Amino acid sequence: MDLSIVVPLYNEVESLPELCDWINRVLTSSKLSYELILVDDGSNDGSWEQIETLKKDYPAIKGIKFRRNYGKSAALHTGFAMAEGEVVFTMDADLQDSPEEIPEMRRMIIDEGYDVVSGWKKKRHDPFFSKRLPTKLFNWAARKVSGIRLHDFNCGLKAYRHNVAKSVEIYGDMHRYIPVLAKSNGFTSIGEKVVQHQERKYGVTKFGMDRFLKGFLDLVTVTFLTRFGKKPMHLFGTLGSFMFLVGLAIAVYIGIDKLIALVKHIPQRLIADSAFFYIGLTSMIMGTLLFIGGFLGELISRSAVERNNYEIEKKI
Repeated sequence: MDLSIVVPLYNEVESLPELCDWINRVLTSSKLSYELILVDDGSNDGSWEQIETLKKDYPAIKGIKFRRNYGKSAALHTGFAMAEGEVVFTMDADLQDSPEEIPEMRRMIIDEGYDVVSGWKKKRHDPFFSKRLPTKLFNWAARKVSGIRLHDFNCGLKAYRHNVAKSVEIYGDMHRYIPVLAKSNGFTSIGEKVVQHQERKYGVTKFGMDRFLKGFLDLVTVTFLTRFGKKPMHLFGTLGSFMFLVGLAIAVYIGIDKLIALVKHIPQRLIADSAFFYIGLTSMIMGTLLFIGGFLGELISRSAVERNNYEIEKKI
């Protein structure tokens, strides 16, 4: 099969017929074999009934229905597990992603050797202050932290080589960072293509401003997991040792100062009256706790079943 298209959806009953027809027209004219995996994330507007109806007209459709709303990451993870195509696409169901981009993005994967091709909605039809400005700030932060030079991490239209889609584990709200997860698994050839951004035709957006806050928090999480997930002691142990040494240095300074004062019979305040005493004590306690946290993290990591699961690219 040439490609799989995974479409997570929640209450998109109006757009589904047009979306399926649009995808079928584009891929049929391009002579590409495909499967369309529609993942209903607990819709309550009749979306699943619409999928069952569309299945009769489009045999390429495969449907999955969740019992309740689990989120986009869960829908994509389930869709990736089912996907059989040589190239796996993701796109939104709201008709804002254009299927016309699919053949060229597939060509970039097959002919140019990219592992991941991400869409870039360079010209957006969204309000500036409520969506475009926060999106620019979010993408800037994601580029700086991840080191991946993508302009639009949030774009739903992306293409993945088959083994990339099978290798990443998506949970929580990590769907924004699939390229980061792919890079951490050794798939470093990540490209970008400018794509059309259509205005929403039906319904309303399912995301609010809180997604940007969650996005930044998830960025911290995915950065920690990709860099220190299997070696937590490298982070916590380093920080803990540094803080403990700072506290120890303060304690030594206070002790020497006290001894000198005693030898020279210089009247001094009690050690407990000094602010440095509490700074040093707090620093040593926090350093010890961080070190213990890193040690416990190492024990947990060592017990994880996937600790020594490594992606083998070739064997002879």
